[in-house]
Amino acid sequence: MTVPIDDTGSAAGAAGLTELIARSLERARDRTHGLTGPVEEPDLIRQHSPLMSPLVWDLAHIGNQEELWLLRNLGGREPMRPEIDPLYDAFEHPRAARPTLPLLPPDEARRYVHEVRGRVLDMLEQPRWGDEELSRGGFAFGMVAQHEQQHDETMLITHQLRTGPPVLHRPPPPAPPADTLSLAPEVFVPGGPFTMGTSTEAWALDNERPAHEVDVAGFWLDTTPVTNGAYMEFLADGGYDDPRWWSEPGWAHRQKADLVAPLYWSREGEQWLRRRFGVVEPVPAAEPVVHVTYYEAEAYAAWKGRRLPTEAEWEKAARHDPVSGRSRRYPWGDEDPLPRHANLGQAHLQPSAAGSYPEGEAPSGARQLIGDVWEWVSSDFLPYPGFVAWPYREYSEVFFGPDYKVLRGGSFAVDPVACRGTFRNWDYPIRRQIFSGFRTARDGVL
Repeated sequence: MTVPIDDTGSAAGAAGLTELIARSLERARDRTHGLTGPVEEPDLIRQHSPLMSPLVWDLAHIGNQEELWLLRNLGGREPMRPEIDPLYDAFEHPRAARPTLPLLPPDEARRYVHEVRGRVLDMLEQPRWGDEELSRGGFAFGMVAQHEQQHDETMLITHQLRTGPPVLHRPPPPAPPADTLSLAPEVFVPGGPFTMGTSTEAWALDNERPAHEVDVAGFWLDTTPVTNGAYMEFLADGGYDDPRWWSEPGWAHRQKADLVAPLYWSREGEQWLRRRFGVVEPVPAAEPVVHVTYYEAEAYAAWKGRRLPTEAEWEKAARHDPVSGRSRRYPWGDEDPLPRHANLGQAHLQPSAAGSYPEGEAPSGARQLIGDVWEWVSSDFLPYPGFVAWPYREYSEVFFGPDYKVLRGGSFAVDPVACRGTFRNWDYPIRRQIFSGFRTARDGVL
């Protein structure tokens, strides 16, 4: 995605918008093939965790949603395989039950998604795409590209959960810059109003809308996400055994789930090891900690005498430019993410060292607010003032409430099309198979 787009699509123009859509769809499909191609059929149909679908379900679900939104809802076409709709309705069958369904076998699923994509590309060449509201700025296509990339991240989570030899390979992240060791541990974000959310980003999803003013008191925020090394200090100090640092529900979950360290960590003598996509290796102290629950993040923050930032604080630190007074699309400006800005798109199979990507720094001075790890914030997942569910209420509205906590910023597993300064993710506070980390904050004045 190389062209900023607005609600009219005018920044790219008709031809540029079509090219942008085609590139976004192609990039998502290339990634889907890369996540399903190296896996043998038994691994595609096996459920590697009750928390996750079989990979073959995600594959066919991607095609089914593309057909539903682009060919049927946007293009007015007749259903290709109406009998499979209930199988791939994410609300009809919980993940734990999906292996029992008569799912399309891998080869048939591949043929189906290929045929759907062929028809979509034919439709994309037409001068008009159908429903005017869905097609404005290419929204429906952008929604489908984001949906596929979100499921690609889900499939990458499944790859992390699977056992056996590695099948995915990526180079390690680049070395951190020379100034990393001299970075201040925290930055100050001045108080005052800023614009949160968006009303002008054509592919923004409903929970990111509308733009609205929020007044945030000044606060201090960690310059980088909390690292493995810092988290080891919490472990060494008995943080998991001391209920003083845990909220009541957090402590109850810690006991029930027998949490003793981040997911995939194990102890060998004096050394912490982790399993990462089939490779067992020493835990790198400089990397942001990943695979922790909200409750673990909350407990660490309390142990440090700090707290998790609110969602509004996080977004102000990431987007607000005090010089111009406006909110940027990304911490570094309005330019779409490039490798020099952030660790995104599965370019690496791990977070980059804390302090990396100085060119992605926010005006606040905070780094890595986009990419590397999703960051838990203290806020419940709630609608913005003036929220309207669109184009379907099941994307966001049915999840609003205190059961879900918000995560911001994306991770190394997120594609740029599904990650921007306004993008909102959410999950149960007990979840940690996701690529979740955090940074801490504190009240105060400069």
